[in-house]
Amino acid sequence: MTWTTADTWIVVAGALTAASCALLGNYLVLRRMSMMGDAISHAVLPGLAVAFVLTGSRANLPMFVGAAVVGVLTAMLTQSIHSLGQVEQSASMGVVFTLLFAVGLVLMELWARHVDLDPGCVLFGAIELVALDTTVRLAGLDVPWAVVTLAGMFAVNTAFVLLFYKELKISSFDPKLSTTLGINANLMHYLLMGLVAATSVACFPIVGSILVIAMLIVPPAAAHLLTDRLSTMIVLSVALAGASAVLGHLGAVTVPGWFGFRDTSIAGMMAVAAGAILTIAILFAPRHGIVSRALHRVRLTLQVAQEDALGLLYRVEEMPSPRPPVAVPALRQALALGPLTARATLAGLVRSGKVEWGGQGYRLTERGRDDARRMVRAHRLWESYLVQFMGLPPDHVHSAAMRLEHVTDPAMQRQLADRTEQPQRDPHGMSIPPAD
Repeated sequence: MTWTTADTWIVVAGALTAASCALLGNYLVLRRMSMMGDAISHAVLPGLAVAFVLTGSRANLPMFVGAAVVGVLTAMLTQSIHSLGQVEQSASMGVVFTLLFAVGLVLMELWARHVDLDPGCVLFGAIELVALDTTVRLAGLDVPWAVVTLAGMFAVNTAFVLLFYKELKISSFDPKLSTTLGINANLMHYLLMGLVAATSVACFPIVGSILVIAMLIVPPAAAHLLTDRLSTMIVLSVALAGASAVLGHLGAVTVPGWFGFRDTSIAGMMAVAAGAILTIAILFAPRHGIVSRALHRVRLTLQVAQEDALGLLYRVEEMPSPRPPVAVPALRQALALGPLTARATLAGLVRSGKVEWGGQGYRLTERGRDDARRMVRAHRLWESYLVQFMGLPPDHVHSAAMRLEHVTDPAMQRQLADRTEQPQRDPHGMSIPPAD
């Protein structure tokens, strides 16, 4: 492909659109109001039509005012239906936005010959035509008017987030606490909703109302999976939003050709790119990703199996001679492990220098014996505690102690020993290894 100036302006416009939406979308995600962005992006249609009828102008200011008023009205109606009518939050959003969206469509249909609002532009956007828009001369560069508008919207949203960062943070996580601290949570809520409405209107000519919700929610949702810090989440969401714009445009001009098509919707591909980024985050996020959680469970399973194996080998060493060798089949049977888990467990212990092969079976090294001694000590202290303080019979405490020993650190071992008066033997008469 040949990159042109038009491609540059399309990417810039898409990135500004996505970043403007993502800034506010972070708080919609945190407030569990993701559908509110969808509701407002649809509900502002009657505000646009009424603003034109009242002012006779399609300028940005009347459109912004009309959208902001209806956006705040949407939030107020949703909250009223939720609180007064005891209707579930998402259901009240659905009632309000479908009603207002239907009213907007009716007004547009009635006034279609008089109101210069293209339904296709409102619904689907026309980012492909950004470079053909009226240009503004800035620093010796011809900049499309849509880019200037979106840059202004991005600046306003950035200033809002920076100026009211503390207020938005507290009111998003705990509205009651914010009220106690003197922060008007309702005011923050309605200011946010008004800006969401204004941003939606600014984005209509670029991505349309259908895709505004993708830019409002998908990048913040992906960022939320990658971090638990709000400040980092905001920065990441803006970066992911910009990346979705770049990747979406590249995909729109290259991917259709692979399947024999000429082109496709650029705004749609930007939303698809954002969805692909979210999918990657869902799979591979460090803490919350599906793959990461699966790997963590595998590591935890192997860790528990290794600790059980160390304890088993230690108990074998306590047996009077001749001691039977502990080979893989015996370990599998004693610990109820699968073949792959058993081999992975022993391989990990050998690599860490805790276990070595002794000819006919495995045995502990000095390093492994120290770890095993701590595990067995924790196990037998728990058995003593469960018998003394929980009143369990000695033959009912082994399985519980097997689970508790894996989460017992040295400090807890000392507390257990003190509570049980430093026992030398467990309820089964086995010697409790001394502390390190």
